[in-house]
Amino acid sequence: MYLDPFDHLMAAEGFQLVRYADDFVVLCRSREEAQRALARVQTWVEENGLTLHPEKTRLVDLDEPGGFDFLGYHFERGRRWPRRKAMNQLREKVRTLTPRTSGIALEETVARLNEVLRGWFGYFQHGHRLVFPSVDGYVRGRLRAILRRRAGRVGRACGRDHQ
Repeated sequence: MYLDPFDHLMAAEGFQLVRYADDFVVLCRSREEAQRALARVQTWVEENGLTLHPEKTRLVDLDEPGGFDFLGYHFERGRRWPRRKAMNQLREKVRTLTPRTSGIALEETVARLNEVLRGWFGYFQHGHRLVFPSVDGYVRGRLRAILRRRAGRVGRACGRDHQ
């Protein structure tokens, strides 16, 4: 509600704004347009007694390396994928759901994992397709480790464990 006038101002000035709560990205076609948009944003923010985050406020050319993070995604060179923090959080959640010494039935462990993975995929399904095989491999490795432990073997996996 508070930023609704900001949305209208940016639209009236011809800028394309993507905003969720107080996080936003202004999409521009040229560096000059981006500088003009940044100046307009800074003016409006100061007039309304707000401040911009100094580390998050910057101009980014998506054709160059670096990109930016927004709403859990990393955007760079025309592609998007889950940012590193989101990937680490997923790995940590999978790790807590798949302890090797757990006495929980594997079916129940898989059911709990599926809830988490479905939710995560539901949000990040628009990410680059090469992200998902690495997530799949990590989850399968964790499940194989549980099975190896229950079979009295040590380690994570070997060639015949992939059967």
